[in-house]
Amino acid sequence: MSENLCNSSTAVLQKLYDEAVRQYESFKARNLKLDMSRGRPATAQLDICNGAMNTLDCWMAEGNVDARNYGQLAGLAEMRRFFGEWLGIDPDTIVVGGNSSLNMMYDTVVRLMLFGTMGNPAWKDCGKLKFLCPSPGYDRHFAITQDFGFEMITVPMTPEGPDMDMVEDLVKNDPAIKGIWCVPLYSNPQGICYSDTVVARLAGMECAAPDFRIFWDNAYGVHHLYGETKLANILELCEKAGNPERAYYFFSTSKITFPGGGVAMMASGKASRAEMLKRIGIQTIGSDKLNQLRTLQFLKDPQNAQQHMEKIAESLRPKFETVVNTLEREIGGTGLASWNSPRGGYFVAVDTLEGCAKEVVKLAAEAGVVMTGAGATFPYGKDPRDTNIRIAPSFPTVQELECAMELFCVCIKVSCIGKLLRERA
Repeated sequence: MSENLCNSSTAVLQKLYDEAVRQYESFKARNLKLDMSRGRPATAQLDICNGAMNTLDCWMAEGNVDARNYGQLAGLAEMRRFFGEWLGIDPDTIVVGGNSSLNMMYDTVVRLMLFGTMGNPAWKDCGKLKFLCPSPGYDRHFAITQDFGFEMITVPMTPEGPDMDMVEDLVKNDPAIKGIWCVPLYSNPQGICYSDTVVARLAGMECAAPDFRIFWDNAYGVHHLYGETKLANILELCEKAGNPERAYYFFSTSKITFPGGGVAMMASGKASRAEMLKRIGIQTIGSDKLNQLRTLQFLKDPQNAQQHMEKIAESLRPKFETVVNTLEREIGGTGLASWNSPRGGYFVAVDTLEGCAKEVVKLAAEAGVVMTGAGATFPYGKDPRDTNIRIAPSFPTVQELECAMELFCVCIKVSCIGKLLRERA
């Protein structure tokens, strides 16, 4: 399609609508069972990583550390050095955890709620709490702050990252705003990469709350599909701006090796790290160092790890191209929807005509294709315009994606053309 249907005659719209309904009923009769609801790696992608299960040929770590035993609260020195070199972070700012960076984010919020930071009051004692949520964004981030009763403030995304004029105005004048969620590279779900200017403004902005914190979830920092996209170093910029403790940086190998058996880490200013380790030392006596060794022996070094990531990119590229090419072929130029063409990460974001996203997802589910719930990419699960849908192409095969995306486009036609006809009526 190439004609903008918003300008078409009612007769043309009715004909297209009737054909879309016929196609939809045909899909329903096929009894499909396809899942595009989350960014799970496919079995074939996980198979690329199987060597990580067979690499533990020695359990002695650097400094004559026996990885089978207790200790090494901040993680093995060589694991911290590996992350530091790969991500451009000082290893002495890093704490290595278990397999889940999301768990480390949750625990960080808990510590701030119970104990505060840098001599400031515990967040639980600060009265009303607020958190900035660039949206569309990651539903599991929003679930954490919702769980603790924060008022979540939606901040629109721009092609360069969050609307920084709005962010700066809000944090400058409201001490109840304690932080902001950020997925700075290939954002979930739009694939937006924060510009150097946005990162610098986040690091240096004036904040009414002295304990304002940036939760910097660089989940897709090495997940490039079409060449590397550079990201400014938030920790260095915070240090340079005189706010060395402002950012908490999170990362994991969950989609690099195994989601259930990766290695997570976080980094921060050195004072925050020391404060954090004091609390973690009461919580645990150390994370799984055998898994750290196993992962490190598989990835070896940043250069080898990058070669491994290219193999993963090779498995993902055809899936992303199937999604975008099908959208272009079936919906392009119609005005019924718009979408991004990400250069990395795990998602494609589609925006339908206003008021149609929930119906599109519902229609797809009734025909056997499960997608992330419409609205999930906004705080409280409420998309104010009901337009955004997150597509997760990683788990299905290319053949399954071709079928699912054809159905998805039919659902867009049924819902959006139906809306145009109702407006004409």
